[in-house]
Amino acid sequence: MSGSGKWEVEDLALRARRARSFGAAADAYDAHRPDYPLAGMRWALEPLGSTDVRVLDLGAGTGKLTGVALAAGARVTAVEPDEGMRTVLRDRHPRVPVLAGAAESIPLPDNSMDAIIVGQAFHWFDLPRSFPEFARVLRPGGVLAAFWNDHDDSVEWVAAFDRLRHSSASFPPANPEPDLPTHPLFTSFAQSVFPHSQLRTAESLTATIATHSHALVIPEAEREAILGRLTEFLRSRPETSSGTFEMPLRTTVIRATAI
Repeated sequence: MSGSGKWEVEDLALRARRARSFGAAADAYDAHRPDYPLAGMRWALEPLGSTDVRVLDLGAGTGKLTGVALAAGARVTAVEPDEGMRTVLRDRHPRVPVLAGAAESIPLPDNSMDAIIVGQAFHWFDLPRSFPEFARVLRPGGVLAAFWNDHDDSVEWVAAFDRLRHSSASFPPANPEPDLPTHPLFTSFAQSVFPHSQLRTAESLTATIATHSHALVIPEAEREAILGRLTEFLRSRPETSSGTFEMPLRTTVIRATAI
């Protein structure tokens, strides 16, 4: 893998703290994080020629991406390292097998999946250790796809909002066009971006930011100050001050196939 930004993080200690931060906020994460566009899932699975396939949702969290894969017609197994997240996932999707595990050690047999999908978690994986596990679990020609929701900062008020939400634990700004990951066990990654949105209020959008890892690991006083200025900003803008509004998002999807 080469490059920086979305695909890798240089500050390993901060990366580890942020990666472990979500479990205690599992209920809030499930309540406030957005889902993913169905069009993005269909594009991710397109190389398989069908959506009636065996899919592993890896680093599944509370099942935000699991639900989209199910809606696309896939048969989903979820693997998630955090017990709190797994508990919420089982409640949300009681018919989906949910296993404890991680990208670096996937508790599934060889050649047992047609696709591995990853929502908002690929950048937390130890990729040199994970890619051989991806290839082991996938059948030849199986798909590896990762999804990220980001704010659409081409919208002026969204860009202004984003400038206010950073904390002392935020990573440096990402390269807007990072090099895609590479590995000899996979074809080159393709990338596509899909428009998406989430219905929010000033209060619920602020609550969404509170579930981001950089906000979870900072001192309480700093978190309250950041969330306070975000709420004040949203209440001051005509686009967001009166009831519900659509939060503009962009969903980036990358996909490759096992060789």
